[in-house]
Amino acid sequence: MQEILTLAQSPEAWIALITLVVMEVVLGIDNLIFISILTNKLPAEHRVGARRIGIGLALIMRLALLGTIAWIVQLTQPVFEAFGHGFSWKDMILIAGGLFLVWKATKEIHHNVDPADHEGDFLASSAISGFTAAIGQILLLDLVFSVDSIITAVGMTPHLPIMVAAVVIAVTVMLVAATPLANFIERNPTIVMLALAFLLMIGTTLIAEGMGFHVPKGYVYAAMAFSALVEGLNMMARNARLKRQRAKKLH
Repeated sequence: MQEILTLAQSPEAWIALITLVVMEVVLGIDNLIFISILTNKLPAEHRVGARRIGIGLALIMRLALLGTIAWIVQLTQPVFEAFGHGFSWKDMILIAGGLFLVWKATKEIHHNVDPADHEGDFLASSAISGFTAAIGQILLLDLVFSVDSIITAVGMTPHLPIMVAAVVIAVTVMLVAATPLANFIERNPTIVMLALAFLLMIGTTLIAEGMGFHVPKGYVYAAMAFSALVEGLNMMARNARLKRQRAKKLH
């Protein structure tokens, strides 16, 4: 309690908290896009529940990982060496998560391009199995993003209360933004393909990070922001064109 009161009176602690919250929210965008695309495939009555459960599990997982910081730090220690690179548990988790994201994004892109060819899609099999499968996949990606998030937090501040507060605030923002983002993606089919391309790029980045190739996050998010801006301009152009067509029909 004394540590919390001391930190509350420290400007440096507040700066660290704000910086960490921003970092956690940015890192959470990847997870949020995946959750939005995955839950949009469920029946409408199950979507909000699946998002809340998925994001709630992310919060529980991150808080649990914060309670084992000593173990988390050890995840960055090399376990074995191959191809001139020492692979740690963190590297292997990132590679596994990246491969899963690449597989899932490729599968969903194929489904969007050829929607008739999806008989083996277990998410479409039934509401119950679809809900369970969605939560399982969200949980898997939660683990990958949570490990990356917590290791980032540990590297930015040594104070556990600041890390806990940042994680809770960031996950709360994700919870609030999840449904509006998912609805926006569902209303705009072209956004789905763009979001899947983002997941493909994020998965490739995770694999590269796990293999020891540092990819500056700024480049990745700048590319995503530019692509989103271009798509936004395309949407504005389409809306303007539709308005002109409706106006002509009225006249």
